[in-house]
Amino acid sequence: MKKDIKKRNTILTIILIGIIFAYMLILQLNSASHSYAISIIERSAIYAVVAVAMNMLTGFTGLFSLGQAGFMAIGAYVTAILIIPVESRPTVYYVNGIAPWLANVSLPWWLAMLLGGLIAAGFAALIGFPVLRLKSDYLAIATLGFAEIIRAVIAAPGLNQITNGSYGLNTIPGYHSIFTPVIVSIICIALMVMLLRSSYGRAFTAIREDEVAAEAMGINLFKTKELAFIISSFFTGIAGGLLAIYMRSIDAKTFQVTLTYTILLIVVLGGLGSVTGSVIGAFLVMGGQEWLRFFDEPLTIGGVSIPLFRAGFRMVIFSILLMVVVLFWRKGLMGGREFSWQGLINLFRRIPQLFRKKKSGEGAKNE
Repeated sequence: MKKDIKKRNTILTIILIGIIFAYMLILQLNSASHSYAISIIERSAIYAVVAVAMNMLTGFTGLFSLGQAGFMAIGAYVTAILIIPVESRPTVYYVNGIAPWLANVSLPWWLAMLLGGLIAAGFAALIGFPVLRLKSDYLAIATLGFAEIIRAVIAAPGLNQITNGSYGLNTIPGYHSIFTPVIVSIICIALMVMLLRSSYGRAFTAIREDEVAAEAMGINLFKTKELAFIISSFFTGIAGGLLAIYMRSIDAKTFQVTLTYTILLIVVLGGLGSVTGSVIGAFLVMGGQEWLRFFDEPLTIGGVSIPLFRAGFRMVIFSILLMVVVLFWRKGLMGGREFSWQGLINLFRRIPQLFRKKKSGEGAKNE
């Protein structure tokens, strides 16, 4: 019986992967007419990486950090600086020029992105010593302050020849294929899942459940928290590099605190402690913001202008929908569970039963 279920799940997974691959291939072959859909998928995949990284820290380890925007900024700037074509740099650093030692340094995008993640992890290791001794809200405030400091430093005049200050960076080479950001995102998420299923992941969960019991079991609380913080920051830096290539133009304002709040929204919506919840949440939030864009356009019916349809109304509708979801799914769409084919099948099986119960209840009232 178990072998049959496993075989069925494998077949369903292969079919789903095939459908997704075929859909992306169709989009890629007709990229000119499907650029909007490609943009949504790429952005959703990138946010899925940073959401899973944040969930590793908040949902699995129990550390409430709000420094994601800062680590994304580090990864994004390192990646962008190193992949901007050498011949284009004079037009980017046209005000203050570029540092001589950096003028001819150029790396492949994947190596620059990896370096950005490592530098973000290095900063996490440094600030982890003081801030990880703090608890809950204090940790959140400290990491939020770090993110704002990073943003201020990036725009500071003293680093104009490296970060280009408030002018930002542009002419960043973009993706040539939808498969590039999606495959990189899948690899990053897969690595994090493997880590969470290892003994390190079990140590993270033990700390979240009960620090005293975890320490009694021989887990070094500080080292384990530091490890979770560093790994989460590494993948957040990778996501920042992916975002820089996606946007092709960045500045310090790109990494404001609202970016962290958006990531937190994705994690909470998907469910704390659920990797698949974070992935689903990323696609729902990114896709939902775009699919509701028609609410921002003026609407006239029978010559009468509908006053609600105006710029910004889209976010009002989006916020209402999020409130409804939170009211009915207080632990997020997935809670602390992961997606499973059996769970999906059981869900579809329960729907007819709910209608039968409703009809039987109405029949009993009529009698």
